Amino acid sequence: MDVKKEIETLVKTLNEYSRAYYIDAKPIVSDVEYDRLYDRLLKLEKENPDFILPESPTQRVGSDLSNDFPEFRHTIPVLSLDKAYSDSEVISYMQKTIAKRANDLSFVAEEKIDGISMVLYYEKGLLVRAVTRGNGEVGNEVTANIKTIATVPLRLTEEIDIAVRGEVYLAKEDFFRVNESLDEDKKAANPRNLAAGTVRRQKSAEASLVPLNIFCYEGFWDKSPESHLEILSYLKRLGFRVNDHIALFSSSKEKSEKMLEDAGLTGRAYSFTEMQDYIDFKTKERKDLAYEIDGLVFKVNEIKEREVLGYTEHHPRWAIAYKFESPQAVSTLLGITVQVGRTGRITPVAELKEVQLGGSTIKRATLHNQEYIDSLELAIGDTVSIVKRGDVIPQVEDVIEKNELGNTVYKIDMHCPCCNSPLKKEGAHLFCRNPECPEQVIGTLSFFASRTQMDIESLGPKTVKVFYEAGLLRKVEDIYNADYSSLIGQKGIGVKTVEAIVDGVNESKKQPFKIVLSSLGIAELGKKSAEILENAGFDSFDKLKDATEEDLLKVDGIGSVMAKIIVDSFKEPRLLETIEKLKEAGLKMSSDEDEKESDLDQIFSGTTWCVTGSFKNFNPRDKALSEIEKRGGKTSGSISGKTTHLLKGEGGGSKTEKAEKLGIKIVSEDEFLSLIGWGEKKAVSPIQLELF
Repeated sequence: MDVKKEIETLVKTLNEYSRAYYIDAKPIVSDVEYDRLYDRLLKLEKENPDFILPESPTQRVGSDLSNDFPEFRHTIPVLSLDKAYSDSEVISYMQKTIAKRANDLSFVAEEKIDGISMVLYYEKGLLVRAVTRGNGEVGNEVTANIKTIATVPLRLTEEIDIAVRGEVYLAKEDFFRVNESLDEDKKAANPRNLAAGTVRRQKSAEASLVPLNIFCYEGFWDKSPESHLEILSYLKRLGFRVNDHIALFSSSKEKSEKMLEDAGLTGRAYSFTEMQDYIDFKTKERKDLAYEIDGLVFKVNEIKEREVLGYTEHHPRWAIAYKFESPQAVSTLLGITVQVGRTGRITPVAELKEVQLGGSTIKRATLHNQEYIDSLELAIGDTVSIVKRGDVIPQVEDVIEKNELGNTVYKIDMHCPCCNSPLKKEGAHLFCRNPECPEQVIGTLSFFASRTQMDIESLGPKTVKVFYEAGLLRKVEDIYNADYSSLIGQKGIGVKTVEAIVDGVNESKKQPFKIVLSSLGIAELGKKSAEILENAGFDSFDKLKDATEEDLLKVDGIGSVMAKIIVDSFKEPRLLETIEKLKEAGLKMSSDEDEKESDLDQIFSGTTWCVTGSFKNFNPRDKALSEIEKRGGKTSGSISGKTTHLLKGEGGGSKTEKAEKLGIKIVSEDEFLSLIGWGEKKAVSPIQLELF
C-alpha cells in the first residue's frame, strides 16, 4: 500500500473508531489499538505533510498560533426563541398553535442546553466554518477552536452542503475537574462561562485542553425535509451527535411511539394531555443530568406547518422555549466596587440594595468585566434583576429600568483601585501589573497558606491581611520567620491563634515538593501541572531553573504557553530569592527530599483510579488521589479503557455512567476507607482488592 493510500485508510478507520466512542458510546477497539494507529498516522503525516487530510484526527489538537475571530454573516436564520416561564404558558401556546391549524400537528420537545450556540457550515461534507450566534445575523468565526471538539465531525458521511445548529457545552463533571485546576482568579462561575471562554481562546492548542462537547439540533440543506424528526435522523446518519433525550407529543401516545420508531430515534412518546407530566418529569430529572439545562424547547414537528406559521421579527412562531424558574430578584444598583485578584485581575462587583434571593440575603453580585457592563448598558442607580446562575452564583442579569439621575454607563477607572498603577487590558479583562500591589501580595500569601495548598492552619485571608498591614508578612518566605506573637492582644489575635499558626507553619514544611511548587502561584502551574512535571523528571527546583522551553515541550500535557511561563518565571530574581529562602526554612526543594511512605502496603499497585462526586473525608478530593498514589496506584482525571477503579462520592455524574458501561469497578467512600485502613477494617492486599 502506498503512503497516500495508507494515510487515507488510517484516517477513515480512526474516524470510525472515534464516532463509535464519542457519538455512539460503543467503543469497538481498545485505547491501546487506537493509540497505535494514531501514532502510525502521525508519523506518516510528519514525513508526508502534503498528504495530510483536513478530516484527519491529528488536526483536532489545535495550534499555538494566535487566532483572530473575523465576523461572518450567517446564511441561515439564527433567531432567538419566544420564552415561557410557566407550565400554563407552554400548554396555552400549544393549544393556540393547534387551533390555528386544521391539520393534525405534533410537537418535538428538546432539552435547552445551557451552552454556547454554534453554527457549523459544511461544503461537500467538509467542515469549513464554525460561527458563533452573534446577533443572529453576524457572528464570529471560531473554526480552529471548534475543530478541537471530538464530537464535531470534520467530514460527513455524505458530500453535502449543509449548515447545522448546535449547542457547545461542558459537562458538569468536566467543569469541576478543569475548574479545580485553575488559579483562583481564573475560575469560572459555571460550565457555560468556562465553555464560552474556551470557544474564544486565542490559541486552539489551549482550547483542546478543555473537553468541550456538542449536541446538534437543526439542519439546513437544499432538500426540504418533511419533519423535525427527519432532520434529527438525518443529522445522526451524517455523523452528528444528537441528544436522545427528546420527547414527541401528538394526538395519542401510540401515534407518537410510531413516529419515533419510523424515524429511528430514541425518545419519550406522549399525547398532548400529558404535557404537564413531562414538564414535571424534566424539572425533577434536571439535577441528575450530566450537563446543565436551563429549560426545554418545544417545536412544531411538521416543516410545512412551520412555514405557514412563519416568523415575527425576532423569533419563529412555531417554537417556544420554556425556562426553568431560576431564583430571581429585583434590586437597585447602589455602586460598583472594583476588586484586585492575586494575579492582578480586575473584577467589578455590584453593590446592591439588600434583597432576598434563593433563601439568602444578597448585597453584592458579580459583573465579570467591562464588556459585561457595556452589554447591559449598566449605570449606577439602575433597577436590575438578580439571578443565581446555576442556582449558586448571584449576578446582575438585566436592567429593568434606567435610573432618573442622569448616570451613564459605568466605566472602570484605568488605574488600580489599590495601588493606583495603570491597568492593562488583556483579552476581556483588565490587570494591574504592579507586583507590589497590596491586594496582590495578600492574595499570593493567602493562596500559599490555603487549605488546598500548604494547608497552614488559622492563616486565612483575614489573618494574613492583619499581619500584612502590621508589616510582618510581605513575601511568601516571611511566613516562616515572622514573629506572630508580637501581635498577641492586637486586632483580635490571641495566644491560641498564634499557637495554631506556628504549628501549621512547622507542619507545612512536610509538604511534598510538588505542593510547594504549585503553591508559589506561578500562572498556569497548578497541582496537576506540578505532578506532570515531577513525573517527567523535572522533580526539583534546580532542574526547573535549568529547563528550556524545548525541554518542557517534550512533556505530554505541557503546551507552549505554559512552557514559556515556567521558563520566564524561573528567570525572575524575586521568585529565585523566594525559593532560596524557603530552602533555608526547610521546605522540600526536590522529590528526593519527600518523605517516603515505605510503611504503607502498595495495595493499589497496577491499578488506575478516577474520582467523582464529593466526599466526607476527602475535601478537597485531591486528598483521596494522594492516598491512592501513596499506595502505588495511578490516578486520572477522566475515565478511559485504562481505568480500573472509580472512587465514587455523593453526586457522581457522567463518570459513573461511563464506568458502568465499561465494566469498571466502582468503589464507595466507605469501601475505600476500609481498603486504606481508615475504617473498621485494616488495609487489604491487592488480591482482596479485586473482590470490590
